[in-house]
Amino acid sequence: MKHRRRPEKAQVELNLTPMIDVVFQLLIYFLLGTSFAVGEQTFRLDVPDRGESIEVDPFELDVTPVVVQVAGAGRISVDGPWDGPVHVDALTAFLEARRSDRGGLLPVDTPIHVDPLPGVDWGEAVEAFNAAVRAGFDSVGFIDTSSGSGP
Repeated sequence: MKHRRRPEKAQVELNLTPMIDVVFQLLIYFLLGTSFAVGEQTFRLDVPDRGESIEVDPFELDVTPVVVQVAGAGRISVDGPWDGPVHVDALTAFLEARRSDRGGLLPVDTPIHVDPLPGVDWGEAVEAFNAAVRAGFDSVGFIDTSSGSGP
């Protein structure tokens, strides 16, 4: 009995020489095509010394005074983002409702400035002042209109 010889399978070889040539050509292409410009620079920045750290509440509102203008005959207007009362009798309830301990946004130490318009009786201005004090605010004062500056 004769044994048949099986044909040997052809071995597949990968020729790496052309692939290495292409890689080197790409490397040279990108090296020559890239410009290494000095785009980044170092800037000297003088930062003040912090000293001791201060904790800042990011939700703390700026202390902006609430200005109550007294127009006379009991009429008032309150500057701000709300619809304020138009009569001095409602000022106490209006300010009490906006205190932070009553669910409002104004802390008790928010300055309340009473601004009587020219020609207004001082008694009416004092009524607005007393209404703000009755509302429980600590810093209530008058705006000095004679010199053109605030309190």
